[in-house]
Amino acid sequence: MEVVSGMDIKILQDRIDKELVGLDLSIHPRSLYDPIRYTLSFGGKRMRPVFLLLASELFGEDYEHALSAALAIEVFHNFTLIHDDLMDDAPLRRNRETVHVRWSPNVAVLSGDAMMVKAYQLISETNTPKLKVILDHFNKAAFKVCEGQQLDMEFESSKETSLGDYMKMIELKTSALLSVSLQIGGIIGGGNESDIQCLFELGRNIGTAFQLQDDVLDVFGNFEKFGKQRGGDIISGKKTYLYLKALELADEDKALELSGLLTNNDLSPTEKVESVSNMYELLNVVDAAKAEISNYHRMGVQNINDISTDSDSKLNLMNVCNSLMKREL
Repeated sequence: MEVVSGMDIKILQDRIDKELVGLDLSIHPRSLYDPIRYTLSFGGKRMRPVFLLLASELFGEDYEHALSAALAIEVFHNFTLIHDDLMDDAPLRRNRETVHVRWSPNVAVLSGDAMMVKAYQLISETNTPKLKVILDHFNKAAFKVCEGQQLDMEFESSKETSLGDYMKMIELKTSALLSVSLQIGGIIGGGNESDIQCLFELGRNIGTAFQLQDDVLDVFGNFEKFGKQRGGDIISGKKTYLYLKALELADEDKALELSGLLTNNDLSPTEKVESVSNMYELLNVVDAAKAEISNYHRMGVQNINDISTDSDSKLNLMNVCNSLMKREL
């Protein structure tokens, strides 16, 4: 068994990248498979498959046994990104053209569909007597991701969206896949029910913190590193944590002004982003978001502490969770 030290999580990331490059994909038609290879080449932290592999190792299992499931999770995640970018009409993903821009919307739909099929093929190749249980959890998570995306789109036109509604949505859209990654890793590794539940809750808490970070980074991040269009959520009229928290903190006049700005299509994208972000700064919503991020991170750390294995075996997991909270805020 290859021992992965707390400083060498990159070993897992590199292994995942290598396996993704070597996936068994056809060549023709190129317009179907090239976008898949293109998307999987974007890189990133690969946090979902890394979490799955680390969770499997918590209980002494060699992560090689969980590799197929980890790849399935990453392929499925990237499939959702292709479709999300299309629905949001996002021009960039990690500083590169999105699939629907580089090819076409129809190609983005079909290549994404092929990635979903590939994800199911990969997870079905997991060598474990608990494959049926794993597939059940994976299916539930997949439905949650779809439910979360639908709610996200509905919130754009809804006038009644609350902060509680939003937190539930990101639990479905973002946290569900992180939770099931850790859950599946724990199952493959042979964890008991209590430990697997701790891993599931860890994914929920860290996934929520991660999405709240994304909300902040969308407006106030380092865009060379973040790799997305600045203020994409504002331009598309998304009701994020920043927007909904601002409405909570604002007086009636400021709340009306903010809601008017978000729906004002006469402003240029740049003007719209500047006006809304200035309002966020005025209302100190970034500080509120940072406090919420810290709270969810703290709960995630407690979830790790509650797992019954020794501290040394949990070090890698703790390091990854901490590193995710160090993005350019």
